[in-house]
Amino acid sequence: MSDYNPVTYITVKAAAEMKDVTPAALYNAIKGKELVEYLVDGKKMLSEAEVQAWTPRKYGNKERSAPSLETVLWLAADKLRGSMDAAEYKHVVLGLVFLRHTSEAFERRHAVLLAEAANPESDLYVKDEASRSYVAEERDEYSSEGIFWVPQEARWSFIASKARLPEIGEVIDGAMVALERENPSLTGVLPKDYARPALDKRRLGEMVDLIGNIGQDDAEGKGKRGDLIGWAYEYFLGRFASAEGKRGGEFYTPAPVVRLLVEMLQPFKGRIYDPCCGSGGMFVQSEKFLESHGGKLGDISVYGQEMNATTWKLAKMNLAIRHIENNLGPTHADTFHQDLHPDLKADFILANPPFNISDWGGEHLKDDKRWKYGIPPTGNANYAWIQHMVAHLSPKGKAGFVLANGSMSSNSGGEGEIRKALIEADLVDCIVALPGQLFFTTQIPVCLWFLSRKKKFPRETLFVDARKLGRMENRTLKTLDDADIEKIAKTYHAWQEDSEDYNNEPGFCFSATIEEMEKQGFVLTPGRYVGAAEEEVDENAEPFDAKMQRLAGKLTEQFAKSDQLEATIQENLRRMGYAK
Repeated sequence: MSDYNPVTYITVKAAAEMKDVTPAALYNAIKGKELVEYLVDGKKMLSEAEVQAWTPRKYGNKERSAPSLETVLWLAADKLRGSMDAAEYKHVVLGLVFLRHTSEAFERRHAVLLAEAANPESDLYVKDEASRSYVAEERDEYSSEGIFWVPQEARWSFIASKARLPEIGEVIDGAMVALERENPSLTGVLPKDYARPALDKRRLGEMVDLIGNIGQDDAEGKGKRGDLIGWAYEYFLGRFASAEGKRGGEFYTPAPVVRLLVEMLQPFKGRIYDPCCGSGGMFVQSEKFLESHGGKLGDISVYGQEMNATTWKLAKMNLAIRHIENNLGPTHADTFHQDLHPDLKADFILANPPFNISDWGGEHLKDDKRWKYGIPPTGNANYAWIQHMVAHLSPKGKAGFVLANGSMSSNSGGEGEIRKALIEADLVDCIVALPGQLFFTTQIPVCLWFLSRKKKFPRETLFVDARKLGRMENRTLKTLDDADIEKIAKTYHAWQEDSEDYNNEPGFCFSATIEEMEKQGFVLTPGRYVGAAEEEVDENAEPFDAKMQRLAGKLTEQFAKSDQLEATIQENLRRMGYAK
């Protein structure tokens, strides 16, 4: 195969490891035609995407269900790979999903307006039948509902009619240009390189057909038709992040982590801010939280910023699909050096800043007014992110964010003193230690920080050690189930409400006073407080010098035992006449 791509094709052995099954189970699936073998450079291989989508089950089951919508979507997207990696073809797929969504929302509103124009009891009624179409052409009737104006050349019906033509790339690019021209808020946001020679136009047309066929019958419990395209966009974001591995973590935070942050902060009403918003997942989950609790989307205002240009565009499209009005600034920008919301005081801040960034330009910001609790080290941006968020909190504001575990205990570059100042200012409300392998970017454990300007329990902080929660989704990635998220969130809210349902639970949660934190050197690692088992050494909590002393002592002990064992063996050999 001339277009062999090691990312696309894998061996049976690799597939077995990926799905945590025996090679025999793979061969049975091939024999049962659940999977297809491909001849690649003379070797029998499997498609990685098909293996990812395959659900292992007992061979011989004659009842085979139809492929899920997820399977169909991902296999179709995989057709576009060719010479492109996930970082490139994600924009191709997500752009098409966005076009389909905007067109469908426009057509639905168009039909409603025509029906109202024909209804004598409607305020929009027009007696002259020939003039009713003018009602459906009033742009204000769309913008008032948060719907983009879609010109004829950008409507999905027009694009779908050209799907099998060689010029389909030019048609899609023209649709993107027309959408941006008619909707200034989309200027510079949409991808417009579908006509490039490297993009296979036959496969592109097939993708257009597939996205056009997403319909009511495919919903599978994912919500009404109007939500389905939004679901498809979110699904693709997650799959592309997984396919890109470490790079995927730059624009996507795993959904369970976002859900946990939102469930704990409960952003019912006010201004929500994410200073490093990626593809906008924090905002989307906040909207879902409001919907599930009977709230209204208009009760929250969304503010964000993103430094990466392509990721900023993903976020704008993601929020547009959800009809979430937002202020992500006029363009992408560096949060530290070009704060686009300098006067914002947010009621809720949710964020997943990049971990341990060393080249953030801190040497140019030594006198920045945000560093109220101490100047963050130039070699690590963790405490710059923390103080940036504190500076943007309203008098009653709360923040929840993800950081590397080192942030809880590091003393390098003055971080220990900044952490001490934050604790003494009574800003730290809760710390949650999460299990490892939750992120595409790293397999090391991370933690959640929760800060509050107006704590319910002054001078106390809740520590939760959730490292033992979660389950392995595959061999490299762990996830938190609903029960895990509920356990952590309920513990936090029971503690805040001083409920009888809350009790300190050894090994899981503990409410510590500032005096108790002081005794621990202002280290915030939950294992220090919840009473982790003695045999479990928390490497993140143990100071480096103490750790080295412990390990050196243990090594000396083992050397001594080795010498003793060698002497015993030599003595036994001597007695047997085999040694002097």
